[in-house]
Amino acid sequence: MAEVAQISSPIGLVAGGGVLPFAVADSLLARGITPIIFALNGFCDAAALHRYRHHWISIGRFGRLQKLLRAEHCRELVFIGAVVRPSLSEVRLDWGAVKVIRAVMAAYRGGDDHLLSGIGQIFEKDGFRLLGIRDVAPDLLMPAGCLTRATPDGSTVADIAKGRAVLAALSPFDIGQGCVVIDGHVVAVEDIGGTDALLASVARLRAQRLIRAKPRRGVLVKAPKVGQNLRFDLPALGPRTIAGVAAAELAGIAVVAGHTVVAEPQPMIDAADRAGLFITGMPA
Repeated sequence: MAEVAQISSPIGLVAGGGVLPFAVADSLLARGITPIIFALNGFCDAAALHRYRHHWISIGRFGRLQKLLRAEHCRELVFIGAVVRPSLSEVRLDWGAVKVIRAVMAAYRGGDDHLLSGIGQIFEKDGFRLLGIRDVAPDLLMPAGCLTRATPDGSTVADIAKGRAVLAALSPFDIGQGCVVIDGHVVAVEDIGGTDALLASVARLRAQRLIRAKPRRGVLVKAPKVGQNLRFDLPALGPRTIAGVAAAELAGIAVVAGHTVVAEPQPMIDAADRAGLFITGMPA
């Protein structure tokens, strides 16, 4: 397991959608560290938020966020959770963002990793320390080895190797973090729609008989991009991923151990075992 970074309390969590921000918050609380959630309007789950100290913020309100972080004595922060990337024209910038507009525009000229790293640099230049899940909640990282009763067979091991090679080759283009390989054929690559859309596409292709492989063949492979800033946007798994893999009639999932986040490990494993799927952690 990765070592927990030396962090101060309280720590700010800039939170998008999904269960991951709350899993990180609970991990911190269990170690006596106070999380303060800065919830992004339109993304963060309001129903789950009431259990934590929090503030609502809007994308583009850099000045307000920095003021709130200082008021709450949060020297360190983590960006966590799902966010659909808005166009720059849709973002209402406050004066704090306007002052760094050149850096904001430069950050937007690239893929998600480029954007998040650029935004992170803006906060770092203003005196904040940015951390990732690997720093603050290593207990949420995927371990090495197979977690399920089902295991990959020989042909699936070859599919996993091919999928990982494909993702490494695509890394310079900052496209996505996942692909599906079935019997040696790359049938789908993750794009802006994310993993759920990728798996739904494979299910449609099977229904249309454009994929003719037998059910329970093939694998979803997920890995961070080569050279990716590992403080941001690590691949993530959960029970919903298992449902998508089952609907796509794949054999299982392979992800990079220590570089993939699992917010609900036991429900995910239970769902995979019920569906007869494997989940395996590849060495980094």
